[in-house]
Amino acid sequence: MKIAITSVLALALVACSQQKAPAPAEPEAVAAPKTAAEIHDEMLVLDTHLDTPANFSKADFDIMADNPSVLGSVQVDLPKMNRGGLDGGFWVTFTPQGPMDPASYEAAKQAALTRNQEIHDMVAAHPESFELAYTSEDAARIAATGKKVVYMSIENSYPLGTDIGMVEEFYNRGVRMIGPVHFRDNQFADSATDLGANDYGGLSPLGVELIKEANRLGMMVDGSHASDSTVDDIIELSTTPIMLSHTGVKAVYDHPRNIDDDLMRKVADDGGVIQINAYGGYLEQLTPTPERQAALDEMQKEFEGISPATADAETRDRYIAKMEEIDAQFPAPRSTFEKFLEHMNHALEVVGPDHVGMGADWDGGGGVVGMEDVSFLPRVTEALLAEGYSEEDIQKIWSGNMLKLMKQVEDAAAPKPE
Repeated sequence: MKIAITSVLALALVACSQQKAPAPAEPEAVAAPKTAAEIHDEMLVLDTHLDTPANFSKADFDIMADNPSVLGSVQVDLPKMNRGGLDGGFWVTFTPQGPMDPASYEAAKQAALTRNQEIHDMVAAHPESFELAYTSEDAARIAATGKKVVYMSIENSYPLGTDIGMVEEFYNRGVRMIGPVHFRDNQFADSATDLGANDYGGLSPLGVELIKEANRLGMMVDGSHASDSTVDDIIELSTTPIMLSHTGVKAVYDHPRNIDDDLMRKVADDGGVIQINAYGGYLEQLTPTPERQAALDEMQKEFEGISPATADAETRDRYIAKMEEIDAQFPAPRSTFEKFLEHMNHALEVVGPDHVGMGADWDGGGGVVGMEDVSFLPRVTEALLAEGYSEEDIQKIWSGNMLKLMKQVEDAAAPKPE
């Protein structure tokens, strides 16, 4: 019996040895790291200074078409926004500075109201692709539907004349950011680039009322183009932090339009945000060729005393055509993507990623070699990742900081009547 049992045990051991051993577990697949383009595509990307509405009245411009890019003036349309991952931003009502008299104020007001209406009309014509935004919460909701975000702003409050009630008029028309001044001093404030004797040393008494009214309504105040003393006054007076919607830094290029490190820290310490522009003339010294300068001088004589924004349609069209002719014959010198990054990186070094953003001045003269239109925006994300900034930091730069500030301004506004 012992022999039989042993034989059975031996046969069992042989059978077990012939069974296949369990296959080793497959190692879990490791996800490939996301590319810069993929990271960019996942972000909410907003720009705080789109001068694109200036193109809405042009017969050969179509916001839905992939228009031929023209550096500084034709850089934003739906196809380019899609390629560049731009979800939208602040679309600007801009009126150049003119004489400060009742007739000029009225003409400028009508021009600004027309421009504001053109923004509304563009959105109404393409409801499947664009949507007006009014609050800080609207941006993410609109972008999630695949539409582009259309906030509205005013660059230069000159067309308000001396009627502070016009601030509320534009608020009711959807404007959520307002800048008191542009290239020259006006009735509200001193400009950074009006190099004559400043009129007020900062805000005028009417400018003080403008800031108070913006605070009451819940409009962000934009200190871009304002003199340093005006920015100081706004910070001191405003009940909420301020925005610089499109600016450069003096440490990289000492231009009156740019902001120095001390004032940049003051804006940031107050909770404000500095949005970096890509306007070549504020990024570095750019010298036009003698031929271009001569042509510009002749044009200046021809249109002396005429503001394109308030001129009749025929004069405005002639002005634009002349400028385009000069640009085609004698191209303007251009700054570079590397110089733009130098400005942005310096701002980030001084005040950190909680207080910096993007306001490139698209279609208003912005754009550089290597970032000619908004389709190139993923390059910015790629460069910031290469500098060591986290995805969280970069999301703040692209929209988080601006929307946080906007929410603060909304929360501080006076209660709206029922």
